[in-house]
This record gives sequence, structure tokens and C-alpha cells, in this order.
Amino acid sequence: MSYQPIENYGIIGNLRTAALVGMDGSIDWLCLPHFDSPSVFAAILDDRKGGRFRIALATEPESPSRHKQFYWPDTAILVTRFLHADGLGQVEDYMPVGGTRPAPDELVRRVRVVRGRLPFRMECRPAFDYARATHKVFASEHGARFETAGWSLGLASPVPVRIDGTGVTADFTLGEGEVATFILSRMDPSDTQRCCPNTDESEELFRDTVEYWRRWLSKCTYTGRWREMVQRSAMTLRLLSFEPTGAIVAAPTCGLPERIGGARNWDYRYTWIRDAAFTLYALLRIGITEEATRFKDWLKDRWQEGSSSEISPLQVMYGIDGRSDLTETTLDHLEGYRGSRPVRLGNAAHQQLQLDIYGELMDAVYLHNKYAEPVGYDDWKHLRQLVDWLCDNWQRPDEGIWEVRGGRQQFVHSKFQCWVGVDRGLRLADKRSFPADRARWLKVRDQIYEEIMNKGWDPGRQVFGQTLGSNVLDASSLLMPLMFFMAPNDPRMLSTIDAILQPLDKGGLSADGLIYRYDPKVAPDGLEGTEGTFSICSFWLVEALTRAGHTDPNRLEEARLLFEQMIGYSNHLGLYAEQTGPSGEALGNFPQAFTHLALISAAFNLDRALGGS
Repeated sequence: MSYQPIENYGIIGNLRTAALVGMDGSIDWLCLPHFDSPSVFAAILDDRKGGRFRIALATEPESPSRHKQFYWPDTAILVTRFLHADGLGQVEDYMPVGGTRPAPDELVRRVRVVRGRLPFRMECRPAFDYARATHKVFASEHGARFETAGWSLGLASPVPVRIDGTGVTADFTLGEGEVATFILSRMDPSDTQRCCPNTDESEELFRDTVEYWRRWLSKCTYTGRWREMVQRSAMTLRLLSFEPTGAIVAAPTCGLPERIGGARNWDYRYTWIRDAAFTLYALLRIGITEEATRFKDWLKDRWQEGSSSEISPLQVMYGIDGRSDLTETTLDHLEGYRGSRPVRLGNAAHQQLQLDIYGELMDAVYLHNKYAEPVGYDDWKHLRQLVDWLCDNWQRPDEGIWEVRGGRQQFVHSKFQCWVGVDRGLRLADKRSFPADRARWLKVRDQIYEEIMNKGWDPGRQVFGQTLGSNVLDASSLLMPLMFFMAPNDPRMLSTIDAILQPLDKGGLSADGLIYRYDPKVAPDGLEGTEGTFSICSFWLVEALTRAGHTDPNRLEEARLLFEQMIGYSNHLGLYAEQTGPSGEALGNFPQAFTHLALISAAFNLDRALGGS
């Protein structure tokens, strides 16, 4: 075996955790029972000892097949198809979320042969706790059981299995129309091994899951251009949501590199406050109001409980259950994806000061109040305290949106998001006639604006800089018109956009429409190495151009061309990693919620600007 490209994977899930399924039929990532639980399969982080669950044709490499992978229409059921000279077979992967029969922590793999007669090989080789824990393997007439400390993993198999070291394997052949269904499930020590479903039970489970996803997707109100991409992004966000609390993880993976062989390998299985405004805006715009409200409730718990940290009333990120301790360690026994070390577990950035999160939080609350349900007085008292704190602390340097590890600076993005926080507080107070220190808030809001215009704007280069007094570009400036800090057709904004559109060697951040966050050569971030372009920044650029296009048709046309170009950088399933590498490869954790949120927002506003529904 060898590492597959990151873009070769699809995602399935049950709204509590998710698995990555490769085009070769191998599940190389799964944590149980939750997104941030220790892994059961982690071959994507160590091909040799990470663990995997693979079902594929047994004819390779002597007689190789071609692979195709796609989602069953309007669902999160992933189909991996094997096209061989002797026939056509496929594996249908999903985690049940619908139907009348409860299916906690189950993963279903239904193997079917459509044409001909084909041999398959199944290999299930778990590696518990990121391949740190040992386990025992037991085979039975119903499959296999893998026992580790405190719990077990059961594999219901329709064919006899044989123990092979720490895993089990099975070889079987299916003829045209025949089906074999494997079910992997989490078990308590006292649970008995379940038997494999028969053909009718397997079909019922499949249809229940199809019905769930079709019913859920019917809530989406977006009917404009790029409907399929928007719906796939919406379903991806649903797969990244943690139903028990309403939290949405930034990505289901940890440790995937931003540069092959590099050290920028973070754990993204947590929920960032920063994502709040973008999440609520994107979901509310396409009619997914229930998930938006659940996420707002998760946020509400955070702003009500505050933080024990002396740095800030809110942390940058939290666990999906709301926990605040996300201590960062490294898994030094894993080699990392294609040798990219270290593999990080936890995230030290949760202890940073990032002032922009207050602007994004207050914007999220403002949007929810406007489009979903009004804010109550008790909630307002907590929010008012946050705005008061922001008025006292907006001048502090911080680590900023990109979570640099080279020390705090006076980031322009953090400053204008502080302006957003105070501005949305004022708007909410006026909209609901809430009591607030309006005179002070107005004064501070104006002070922040003047500070940015006087020190964040570089009159020589005619751009907003990354930090106060700097002329180094940062893609986060593209958010200024999206957050209504700057008019989209303001000359200062337009000249900043034009500068960003220049290539790196000319001082810009663009690589044919793919946008870097910043250039580490001129804006050191305290980390070694380089990284790819950030997909979310390209969608920010599309939306900034779209808004500028209201008064300049040429910029609107440029926005459309860039958006349609970005569609081509998704993988075969319409999924995006965090970054796009120099060869067009996916880099970073995958799939990334932030990018899919930005895609939805850009598609909605671009379609509307072009005269869509």
C-alpha cells in the first residue's frame, strides 16, 4: 500500500463522527465514537501501522481495474465502483442516520456486482488510539471482534474471516446481482456480536439512509446556478456537524500537512468561534435554519459560560462538547502523511488572543436575530459585557486570524473585526431597544475606524496592510466589504483587490486566481516552510468582486470566471481541502468546513448579482 492523494477521498458520517473512504476502497480515517475521539483507522497518517478497512477487487495488480467514485444523488452515501475486464462491481459506504432502527456508531459497506463475476478481498485492521493501544482479535461465525481497553469493535461479515495478525481478512467472489454487506460497529464489552443483515434488511437500511438525506436536503432553498455544488457543500457541512451539541468541526481530520514534509500539521477537529458568522450566514441564506439555530445555541453556551482564561472572555476554539482544554501534543510514533511530521493532537492556538472572534461572534448573533429568531434580554446582558470588554481591549496586539506563532502584532484584520463587534452591538441595541453604553460604543467604533484608515492604509502602495504601519498584503482584507466595513466600490478597497490579484513575484497574492493568505517571506509567521494557496481566500475574492460588480460589470464578470475556475479545483466529489498545492493537489485537513461555507456564500451572492433566483 502507499499513500493516496488527499483529494482521492470522500467523506461519510453519522453526525457524530466521519470516515474518509479512498478511491481504492480503503477507509483510512475514522475516529469513534466522536470526531475528536482517538482514531480506529489512521492509515492516512501512517500507511504501515495506522490501520485501515479495505474492500477492493482481488485481481490487482495482475489485472488492474479502473476506479470511479461518486455520491448517490442527493445523499451522503458514497459509491466506489470498480470497472474490470471481467465485470463491474461497487462498494456502497455510509453511516446510517435515518430509519426506524437505531444504528449507533455503525458503518455499512455493501458490496455488489452489477455485471460479470468478480473476486474481492476484505481487510479490516484497526489500530486503536492512534495506533498506540493494543487489542485482541476474535473470529466467529458472524465475523470478528476486536477488543481493546473498555470497548470493542465488531465486524459483522457475510463470509468467513481469518485472523491475520492484528486484523482479519476474507476473500470472496460475487456473481451478477449478488450482494455482501459488512457492518462495523462500536460495542460495549457486554454486547453480543451481531449477525450480518440479509439482503432485504440491507436494502431497507440503504433506503432509510437515502430517505433521510433526501428529506434533509429538501430544506435547502437554493435553486440558482451551481445548485449541485451548493447542495454538496451543504451536505458536507451537515456531515461535519455534531448533532448532540450543534457544533460544527472545522474538519474531521488532524495532522494532514499544508506542505508535504512540512510541520504545519494541525488538529482541526474542533469548533472555532471565528466560523460562527460565516456558518450562520451561509446556512440561513439557503434555508438550513434548524442547523443554524443549533449552532447558535452552541455559541450561546460559550458566551454565557465565558472562559477561565485571563487572556480573553472567549477562547478561539472549543471542543465539540464545549470543553476548553485542547492541550497540544504530538504523535511521534506516526510518520505522518507522506512523512509530514509532527502529527499534532490538540491545538495550542486555543490559548491565543485573537480579537477578531468578537466581531465574528457579534455578526453571527446579529444575523440570527435578523433572519431566524430575536435575541432575549438575558443573552443580551452577556453580549453587552463582551462588547464592553472589546471597547477596553481592542488596541492590544494579538495572534490574528491566521494564528501565527511568531508573537503578537497589530493586525489590521483584528482591528476591523473589533469595529464589526462594536458596530453589531450598536445595531442590536438599536434594533431591539436594549440598554447599552451607546455613547462610549459609538466613540470607540469611530476610533477603531480612524485608526485603520490612518495606520492600516498605506498611501504609497495604495493598499491595506497586514498590520498597522505595514504595506504587506493579507488576504483577510478581502473580508472588509463582506462585513460592511468598507464599501465594495471604495477606491481603497478596489486598489487593495487589484494588488492582491497580482502574482507573488510582483508583490501580490495570486496564482491565477488561487490566493495565498500572505507571503511568509515578507510576513514571517514564526513557522518554517511554505504552504499552498488557501481555497477560502479565493472565494472571498469572488465575493468581494461580486459586490464591487454592482457598479462595475467587468468586475462581476471577473467574479464569475474566478468562481467557475475554483469549482475546477474541488475533487471528483465536489470537496475541498484547506489548501491547493503547487501541482493543484489538495493540502491540509480535509474536507474543510470554512471553504464550503465560503463557497455557499459566494455562490449565493454571485447568482443574485447575475440575476438569479
